Amino acid sequence: MNKKIVHDALVLTAFTLVLGLLLGIVYGITKEPIAEAEKAALDEAYRVVFEEAETFEEDDSFDAEKAAEALASSEYPNDEITAVNKALDASGNVLGYVLNVTSHEGSQADISFSVGIQDDGTLNGYSVTTISETPGLGMLVTEEPFYSQFENKAEESYDVVKTEAAADNEIQAVTGATISSRAITNGVNACLVYFRDVLQGGN
Repeated sequence: MNKKIVHDALVLTAFTLVLGLLLGIVYGITKEPIAEAEKAALDEAYRVVFEEAETFEEDDSFDAEKAAEALASSEYPNDEITAVNKALDASGNVLGYVLNVTSHEGSQADISFSVGIQDDGTLNGYSVTTISETPGLGMLVTEEPFYSQFENKAEESYDVVKTEAAADNEIQAVTGATISSRAITNGVNACLVYFRDVLQGGN
């Protein structure tokens, strides 16, 4: 009986080691393509929200902890700035910034998207990179009728309303998807807080 237990344990251990080795090999093979696909998706998002930019350059001054501190003291502590890129013209001049933000307020899961902000604070809009909201409801925040409400506006912040927007700082929610609409809106607001308080030094 003891020999059988030892034998079974050895077989299980060997199987586990082989499986671990195989998983490691698969990870090594797929890691780079996955990373390249993710980068391509982000590059496309940057282009969508800053068409006039020639190139994008990672902002070396970005500090995730400082970003978290700025949002913790704002009205948007459930949002997370994950990266900041400078949008540059052909001469290397800064036209504005593209901020990557993750909202933890989605109705189904986190929503990640990129927000383009011109140097004067005008919004170019946003482009969603990761979303799992309900098809036909929350997913509609990725479509033009909703996202166009943010474009070419320069308000300090935006509020979600259920009726037709009556002011430039009002964003009409997708019918039946107020949570998703608010998640996007608060994420945009979080980016504006970081833009003003950190990138512009509170100006």
